Amino acid sequence: MSDISDLLEGYARFRLSEYRRHRERWTELSEGQSPKVMVIACSDSRVDPAQIFDTSPGEIFVVRNVANLVPPFESDGQRHGVSAALEFAVTQLEVSEIVVMGHGKCGGVHAALTQRFAGSPPGEGGFIAHWVDMLDEARDRIIAEHGTGPEAVHALELETVRVSIANLRTFPFIPEREAAGRLKIHGAYFAISDGVLHVMDESGAFAPA
Repeated sequence: MSDISDLLEGYARFRLSEYRRHRERWTELSEGQSPKVMVIACSDSRVDPAQIFDTSPGEIFVVRNVANLVPPFESDGQRHGVSAALEFAVTQLEVSEIVVMGHGKCGGVHAALTQRFAGSPPGEGGFIAHWVDMLDEARDRIIAEHGTGPEAVHALELETVRVSIANLRTFPFIPEREAAGRLKIHGAYFAISDGVLHVMDESGAFAPA
């Protein structure tokens, strides 16, 4: 796709195929949504959760941002997009599962590892730098162990999932629902190069699904 005309052509195909095929489902969804799973993924155009998990409309509540990050809980009066989406999914939609999905070749991870935008003003990388600095502690630890090559990049891509899950649990309404058995949190990683999805176990290790 290159411009809005391509998008409109895609919409036309959607109306003639998928919308008609799932017309009953769309009618049902017009009355409201009740997804059971929230997916927190990267904004990267190559990793669409609905496509990777082959879901139907209304099945997953998705939040996407640079490097699939969840910031820690903060009550400072500022605007928090990810936190608002998380609060809505968990306390209003009452999803029973949250999946944090990282991926290979992540530009946000590369920016975090190289700190290429450090010190830049907003509009020139400053917003990116301040967002991915959530990974600074993990970055320093990984560089000390792996250097800055491909192994370090992969390690930090996996660490985005662990960091986000740790931050999820700083929101008071998350651990209380986990403790009550009403919410489960999962980690996943999609390798663009071979299309393999890896799932994180309770120890934090990843293995192919």
